[in-house]
Amino acid sequence: MADHHDDLRLAHVLADAADAATTERFRALDLKVDTKPDMTPVTEADRAAEEVIRSILGRARPRDAVLGEEYGTSGAGPRRWVIDPIDGTKNYVRGVPVWATLIALMEVGEGGERPVVGVVSAPALGRRWWAALGGGAYTGRSLTSATRLSVSGVSRLEDASFAYSSLTGWEERDRLREFLQLGRDCWRTRAYGDFWPYMMVAEGSVDICAEPELSMWDMAANAVIVEEAGGRFTGLDGRDGVHGGNAAASNGLLHDRLLEYLGDR
Repeated sequence: MADHHDDLRLAHVLADAADAATTERFRALDLKVDTKPDMTPVTEADRAAEEVIRSILGRARPRDAVLGEEYGTSGAGPRRWVIDPIDGTKNYVRGVPVWATLIALMEVGEGGERPVVGVVSAPALGRRWWAALGGGAYTGRSLTSATRLSVSGVSRLEDASFAYSSLTGWEERDRLREFLQLGRDCWRTRAYGDFWPYMMVAEGSVDICAEPELSMWDMAANAVIVEEAGGRFTGLDGRDGVHGGNAAASNGLLHDRLLEYLGDR
């Protein structure tokens, strides 16, 4: 198994630089906000964070490809950094502190491309989570000051906490009835949204979560962190990985039950 320690250290450097760019403009009264063709917002901070990450990668890993939400794909090869400069831009725009920079490294191996390093940094919450393939998942202030993450041991749906982002996506997918029934059958539901439910699955404070429509930059960092914490991350079709355009994450014990409700027919 490849040692990704240096890549993980670099990912923290990238996250530090992005944090500086995003926190500087958070809640700024003159924040510039535009609307993208898909009708989602993008701010000057989104662009600045991705630009600084790409600049550092260009010097430190010039042979690696990069995929970012704001500037698309550059480069080619078996290693690809995947960046969401601000996951939760709508929260960022409204001054809600639940947003994060997501940074992942993907590598091609047996079974195709998969995330091998992930960092999720939420500076307004004062939180950061990370993982490298085969090395476990952690949260803390730095690589040397961290707590190892582990998913919950909840095995019954009626004892489970279920996190989600919104209802509309499930309605558009014609699964709203099943979604609502899952919520009724769980012990507790909360609409946390974006990166946070996946981190709570990894921490063991939430047991299952799912989203019906996502891009790779929304998933890659989250996936390796959940999996290295002992959980499972798949598409709604049940296939492992981040290529399906949607996600189901769990402590592993409840994954089949989650897919019984929300999985692809």
